[in-house]
Amino acid sequence: MEGSLLIKKMSSTTSPSKKQRDLFHVVHKVPYGDSPYVRAKHAQLVEKDPEAAIVLFWKAINAGDRVESALKDMAVVMKQVDRSEEAIEAIKSFRGRCPKSAQESLDNVLIDLYKKCGRIEEQVELLKRKLRMIYQGEAFNGKPTKTARSHGKKFQVSVQQETSRLLGNLGWAYMQQKNYMAAEVVYRKAQMIEADANKACNLGFCLIKQGRYREARCVIEEVVEGRVAGSDDYRTKQRAEELVMEAIREEDNSELVALEDEFVKWAPFRSRRLPIFEEISSLRNQLVC
Repeated sequence: MEGSLLIKKMSSTTSPSKKQRDLFHVVHKVPYGDSPYVRAKHAQLVEKDPEAAIVLFWKAINAGDRVESALKDMAVVMKQVDRSEEAIEAIKSFRGRCPKSAQESLDNVLIDLYKKCGRIEEQVELLKRKLRMIYQGEAFNGKPTKTARSHGKKFQVSVQQETSRLLGNLGWAYMQQKNYMAAEVVYRKAQMIEADANKACNLGFCLIKQGRYREARCVIEEVVEGRVAGSDDYRTKQRAEELVMEAIREEDNSELVALEDEFVKWAPFRSRRLPIFEEISSLRNQLVC
């Protein structure tokens, strides 16, 4: 009887500390244990020491401790401290140690790093390769959906959603290269698959850059009028309104330039100086004297 009471007393005193430890791991989203990877996550999320976290992530990779997670997490931390070029080389060097199922997510990290470093050509090539995999049925390991994670939450992504996302990224990359015709084609494909307000604004911008102002207004006004998914976002709607005004302004300017060119073409030749200067030009010598 006394033994059972002692056990109950001990459990009552030890259980709160276990609950506190569990709560700590839940709140800070760090795994259990004392491995290099666990210590790296602790340095990253609890101590907020990115440089120490990078060192520990390297140790985890070299020790074979959760290599896939360590490599992706290290790349994210490196990007935060402006070491994106190192992160790119790390992924290229060690992705061979990761399983086939991890390669798509590593590609997504690489795309983000290429964008950060301004390595647009490499970004374009990788995006094209990922799109080819989708068209050939090789993406998502042959499944119609995959589990993705954002801000610690898991959600399902369909092949259709992934295609639209990749096309949007490819359109943005073409825009950085000022290849607005290619960007237009890509954004139109993306909108056909899954329309959203941000891509509509980018499509309108590409049309403005090609001098197709009325087409641009038709596309962007759908965002202003709230007829596209994501139109309720304040910043997106504000951008759409600014693009509409830019399209109107550029169209007015182009019409004015065309009118001036037409006038110069058909008007009889005469001096471009104002009449008053033509009248006094003959008296110039006298004025000098």
